[in-house]
Parts: sequence; C-alpha cells; structure tokens
Amino acid sequence: MFIRVERGSSIPISRQIGEQIRAQCLAGTLKPGDSLPAVRRLAQQLAVNVNTVLRVYERLAAEKLIEMRHGDGTYVLPNSTRAEATRLMADQRDQYTRELSALVRRGLLLGLKPQELRRLVTSAIGAARSGIDDEALSARDAAAATAQRG
Repeated sequence: MFIRVERGSSIPISRQIGEQIRAQCLAGTLKPGDSLPAVRRLAQQLAVNVNTVLRVYERLAAEKLIEMRHGDGTYVLPNSTRAEATRLMADQRDQYTRELSALVRRGLLLGLKPQELRRLVTSAIGAARSGIDDEALSARDAAAATAQRG
C-alpha cells in the first residue's frame, strides 16, 4: 500500500491518508481480504501520530470499506455493491479534479507559465508512478518471503 502525505498541503493529514486508502480500496489496488498495516506501523512509516491513523481506520470502518479485528488486524472488506463503489470512485475523481483545478489556478496566480505547470505535473506523475511501482515490488517480495516461510 502506497500512501504519500503532503505536509505543506492545506488538506489535513488524516483526510489525505483516508482518501488515499479509500481510493485504493475502490480502485481494486487493495483487494477484499487484504491486510492493512497495523496502526502503529503505518503511523511510524508516515511519521504521524498513532491517533491520526486510528481515526482514519475507524472512519473507513464506519464506511464499511475496512474491518478492524481486535488483536488480528485490519482488513479490506468486499465491496457492498458495485454501484456504490462506482459512485464513491466517481466522487473521489470529482474531488481530485476540483483540487487539481485549484492547484493549477494557484500556480497561475503565482506566475507559473503553462509550460512550467505541465513540466511540474509530468515530474509529479513520474515520481508517483515510481513510488507506486516500488511499493508494489516491496509487497510482492514480502508475499513471496511469507510463502517461502510457510
């Protein structure tokens, strides 16, 4: 699972984390039955307070996206209905579009030229893909190591 926290963002860290986990659940990146990192482990990885991650997990559990099993871990739940998942994904994309538009507008107001904005977006896409690819490789290697031990 790849999560990136933008510390300078006006979006609260808990919301950033929650939206990214939600999007990964809805997009199928995180599949039903997948285990999420322990609250303390994720908080340590992201360098955030444990209570922040706990609140995110509790909110996602209330939305029926994940299930917190005391003493056993946190798991992705099956989609309740495909229509609901599609609607939630559309809502996430709409919100992303609004946020991206606001960032572009802010860049233009700061005097960035359209070519510079394109370069920045292209660079950000490359960095994000690299991070996602690295995370996928790490997850695959961890699964292989677990299978070898078992």
